Amino acid sequence: VQDLSEGMLLSSQVNKVDAEAELQTYKHSRQSLDEMYNEAHRQLREESQLRQDIENELMVQVSMKHEIELAMKLLEKDIHEKQDTLISLRQQLEEVKAINVEMYQKLQGSDDALKEKNEIIGRLEDKTSQITATMKQLEQRLQQAEKAQMEAENEDKRFKQDYRSKSESLQKEIAQKEKQLGQLETDLKIEREWRQTMEEDIKKEKETSSSLKTETQQIIPLKKEFLKLQEKNKQLKNLCHDQEETLQELAGKLSESKLKIEDIKEANKTLQGQVWLKDKEATHCKLCEKEFSLSKRKHHCRNCGEIFCNACSDNELPLPSSPKPVRVCDSCHALLIQRCSSNVP
Repeated sequence: VQDLSEGMLLSSQVNKVDAEAELQTYKHSRQSLDEMYNEAHRQLREESQLRQDIENELMVQVSMKHEIELAMKLLEKDIHEKQDTLISLRQQLEEVKAINVEMYQKLQGSDDALKEKNEIIGRLEDKTSQITATMKQLEQRLQQAEKAQMEAENEDKRFKQDYRSKSESLQKEIAQKEKQLGQLETDLKIEREWRQTMEEDIKKEKETSSSLKTETQQIIPLKKEFLKLQEKNKQLKNLCHDQEETLQELAGKLSESKLKIEDIKEANKTLQGQVWLKDKEATHCKLCEKEFSLSKRKHHCRNCGEIFCNACSDNELPLPSSPKPVRVCDSCHALLIQRCSSNVP
C-alpha cells in the first residue's frame, strides 16, 4: 500500500510538472501567435494597398489602349484614301505617256526643224518614266506603312494631330498635281489643234517640262515625310514592346500577391480554428484510441491542439505560428504535406 501511494504521489508530481511545462509552452506559443497575427494583418493591409494601386494603373493602361486603337482606325482610313488617289494619278500619267508616244510617232516624218522638238519629247518621256518609277516606289512605301501600322498598337495624341496636318498637306499637294495634270491635258489638246505652228508647240513643251520639274521637286519632301513616318512607327513598336513587358511584370506581381494573401488567409483560419485541448479532458489517444498511462504519455499536436500518444505524433514540421519544426500528429502531417505539394508549381 505504501509503494502504491508513493507511486501515485510520483505520478501526480510528474503530471504537475508536465502541466506546468505545457502551460509555459502554451503561453509562449500564444504570444508568438499574436505577434504572427499582427504581422500578417499588417502585410495584408500593405498587399491590399499595392493591389489597389496596380488595378488603378491597369485601368489607365486600358483607357490608353482604347484611344490608340481609335487612332489606328483613322490612320488606316486615311491610307486607303491616299492609295486610291495615287492609283488615279498613275492612270493619268499612263494616259499622258500614251499621248506623248503618239505625238512622237507623228513627228518622226517631219523636217530637220522638228528635231529639237523630238528631243524635248524624248526628255519628257524620260521624265514621265521617272515619275512612274517614283510613284511605284511611293506605292511600295505605302504598303510598308500599312504593314507597320497593323503592328503598331500605341500612339500619342500629338502624333495624331501631326499626322492629320500632314495628311491635309498631302491632299492639297495631290489636288495641285491634279490641276497641273489638267493643265498638261489642255496643253496637249492645244498642241494637236495648232501643230502647224511649231514655235508655239516648242513653248508649250517647255512649259510642260518646267511643270514636271516642279512636280519632281514636290515629290522629294514626300519621300522625307515617308521616312519620318517609318521612324515614328519603329519608335511606336519599341514603346509597345516596353509596355507589354511592364504589363507582364505587373501580372506576375499580382499573382505573387494573390498567393501571399491566400497563404495569410489559410494561416488565419488555422489560428482561429485551433483549440488547445486540456490534459484532463483526454484519457485516450485520438488516433489509436489507446489509454494513456505512465509509460504512454500525452503529447499535444501544435497544429490542431488535440492530444495524442508518442507513436501517433512522432512528426515535426514548421508551422505559420512557429518557423522552427514542432510536433504534429500523423493526420496533420499528411494534410500539411499534401498542401505544400499542391502549392508547389
